[in-house]
Amino acid sequence: MPELTIHIGGRGFEVSCQDGEQSYLQSAAKMLDDEAQVLSDQIGRMPEARMLLMAGLLLADKTAAVEDRIKIVEAELAERDAELADLRAAPAPEPERIEVPVVPPLVTDTLAELAARAEAMAAQVEEKVAQ
Repeated sequence: MPELTIHIGGRGFEVSCQDGEQSYLQSAAKMLDDEAQVLSDQIGRMPEARMLLMAGLLLADKTAAVEDRIKIVEAELAERDAELADLRAAPAPEPERIEVPVVPPLVTDTLAELAARAEAMAAQVEEKVAQ
């Protein structure tokens, strides 16, 4: 079982941990040391037990806040999952009916008459050009 010296609040502590957990222990010790440093900067030197207690309480408070936020996010995700399930379970929407207006016969007759006149004029122009 590996033994490490961790430093918290400027003091060294000998601790043991399971093999392979050294980095986790050092990371946890760093978080505790950061809190102890904040306390030391604000309050000054204090007894070791009080410093560790206060730093631990500060970390516990931060952890509780993070856990509360996680619960809120999980609730939001559950709500979105329920909404998504409702959307997936809902029947497909009815296709939109789009009506295309019919061109009145008068318009098509007028266009046909204009086309016939244009063709007649083109024929006359071709005759004159050919002469």
